[in-house]
This record gives sequence, structure tokens and C-alpha cells, in this order.
Amino acid sequence: LDRMTEFANRVRSGAWTGHTGKRIRNVINIGIGGSDLGPVMAYEALKHYSDRALTFGFVSNVDGTDFAEAVLDLDPAETLVIVASKTFTTLETMTNAQSARAWLLEAFGGDVKAVARHFVAVSTNAEEVARFGIDTANMFGFWDWVGGRYSMDSAIGLSTMLAIGPENFRAMLDGFHQMDEHFRTAPFERNLPVLLGLLAVWYNDFFGAQTVAVLPYEQYLRRFPAYLQQLTMESNGKHVTLDGGRVVCDTAPIYWGEPGTNGQHSFYQLIHQGTRLIPCDFIAFAQALNPLGRHHDILLANVFAQSEALAFGKTSEQVKAEGTPDWLVPHRVFDGNRPSNTILAERLTPETLGTLVALYEHSVFTQGVIWQIDSFDQWGVELGKVLAQRIISEVASTSAPTLGHDSSTNALIRRFRALRARA
Repeated sequence: LDRMTEFANRVRSGAWTGHTGKRIRNVINIGIGGSDLGPVMAYEALKHYSDRALTFGFVSNVDGTDFAEAVLDLDPAETLVIVASKTFTTLETMTNAQSARAWLLEAFGGDVKAVARHFVAVSTNAEEVARFGIDTANMFGFWDWVGGRYSMDSAIGLSTMLAIGPENFRAMLDGFHQMDEHFRTAPFERNLPVLLGLLAVWYNDFFGAQTVAVLPYEQYLRRFPAYLQQLTMESNGKHVTLDGGRVVCDTAPIYWGEPGTNGQHSFYQLIHQGTRLIPCDFIAFAQALNPLGRHHDILLANVFAQSEALAFGKTSEQVKAEGTPDWLVPHRVFDGNRPSNTILAERLTPETLGTLVALYEHSVFTQGVIWQIDSFDQWGVELGKVLAQRIISEVASTSAPTLGHDSSTNALIRRFRALRARA
């Protein structure tokens, strides 16, 4: 943490310069999974506190468009690239990192010394980091047992610290710590992560609710649902128990959502009058970070209105009393009795964000304990990776490869090769 602080202060103050002596003005974070979703979410959530003299970009997808758009119009001489990969071998991350390296070297006439001034690493593999050309003095490590989706408050959060500064980053860590201590010491009946986890199990396993909608009424939290998707579903999307048996109930509801009030004009129809039970988590803040006229009062009024409407609905008698024609009455009835939680905090701050993330982390753990599954492995992502490595050589082969997949996959590979040849 102290090394991160020193480095961040140097970059933010202009003491750290690029290969030509220019000040760093652009930061690109290259990672995937937890090495991307956490940093992206934190940057967007805490943008109000960020240094606007620095611009930040995030590259995760191996689709070349992601990298090309991220560096479009950037000056390599003013750009710092963070390569975030625990093993420094992750296919997508290292493919993007090599493209970033080539982009930078092209600008500096192939001078490999430039790499050390424009790249830093968040990794545990010093050998691979050095081979890439990064000075291992600028490698920020973390414990190898920390899963990516639980790592945004580790060195993986280097881009976050660069954006909001060390003091705010430590405030975020303090928020994590406060919730950690609450989870550790509070009795179950007042333990927020336990209650949140129990409710998720209750509605998932006893009411057949297959999804949970996370609805932040705060534009800065627009990436929070996407972050929670990995945290919840990669952690608890398991069908095997800790002792190797098969689970006897559903695990891991699907998490999704969008900021309010946008979602109200999109999918709330389904939540209110659809045939599926969808528990909702509303997240809101009493104080606006950007006060503007009546905007915040209108925003919060919608939060309270939605939770009330879900809970109590509207009966046919109430609809008829409004003078509604008989034929229209059934269409305007709301059954109600649809569950929701409302998290109302004072203000979105780095500390509050840390508390909020830790709340959901411990809720995920609580659910895993009840289902007797391991919330900290992710074997389900391995098979596709292995098959992709095999297929990469087949699609890249200059001669027609011998294919041994199923008929559908073989046909797709052949079709792709034929279409690519037309370019």
C-alpha cells in the first residue's frame, strides 16, 4: 500500500514522466474479470473525486476494437499502461498488453527502454513481468490466493488510487474494514450481510426467484450491477458441494440491473406486472454529489415510489374508484407483495463505496456457506479456455486443419475461415 501511494503521488504530481520527459496524462488499465470489472466500477463510482487532469481508459476484451478505441487520439508519450494479471499469462490480458507494447514502441522508433517508463504491472510473476520489459521495481504484487473478483481493494486497485488519490483510496479501504468488522461481530439478527444473504437464499430456493435486480439510483454507480454479476455468479454459480456431492437446490440467482430512473422506462414493467418474482435492491443516497435544481428530490421520490408500488400494488377496487373502464381494469392492477430492499446512505463517498462492496462480498459468502459450496473457486471458466487454445491454432492455420470437434463447431470454423479468406 505504501509503494502504491508513493507511485501514485509521483504520477499525480508530474514527478513521474514518460520516456521523452512528458508528464503522464492518460492511464490505461489492461485486465479482465476482476482485474477490470472492479477498477472500472470503482473509477466510475468515484469519478466525482478523481483528478480530471488525468484521463482513464480500461481495456479487457480481446476484441481488437476495445484496445483500438481506448488509445484512439492518445499520445503514447503521455500514456501510462497498467497491466493487471496475477499470473501475467492470462490470454486476453497479455494479448492486449503486447498490442499496447507494439503501439508504444512504434511511437518511439522501437526503443525498448521506453517500456519501463510507460508500463507498470500488477502481478505476482516477476519473471514474466521482467521478460515483458517492465522494471520489477514497478510491479505491485498481492497474495496469490486473492481471487480477482475480491481484489479491487488490493494492488488491482492501482488505477483507482491514481484516479482518486491515496487518501481517498485509504478511505475506501476503511469502508471495507468497517463492514468486515460489522459482519464479524454483529449478531445475526442485525448483521446486514447475513440478512442480505439469507433473503437471497429465501427468495431463490423457496419462492423460485431466479434473478435479483440491483437498481442504483445514482448515475455514478452505473457499472455496479455489472461488477456484482461477477462477484455473485462466478462465486456461487456451482452445482457441486464442498464434499464433491451435487447440490440439492438452486444456487446463485442471476444478478442484473441498470441505474434508475432509466430502468423504469425499460424493464420495470416486467418487475411490476410480469409473471416472474424478481427481488430488487434499490441503492440511493440522501445527498447529491452534483446538486441541480429539483433533480435529486425527483430521483429519490422515484426510489420510494417504486418500493412502495412493489410492496403494496394496486387493487381492482382502487383502479375502479378512479373511474377506469371495466375492460381496462385488469390491465391496471398491480398484485404487489413483491420484495425489495432499499439501501439509503448519506452520500456516495470512497468510504461508502467500500462499505457497499464489502456488504455484497460477505452476503455472497453467507449464501455459499448455506449452500455448502466453495465461493472462491471458478472451475466453470476453464473448459472454454482450454478449447479456445486448441481452436486458435485451427483458425489461424495457413492450411486446412484436420478438425475433430462436433459437427456444429467444425462447420463454424470452416465457415469462418472461408469468410476471412474473402477479405
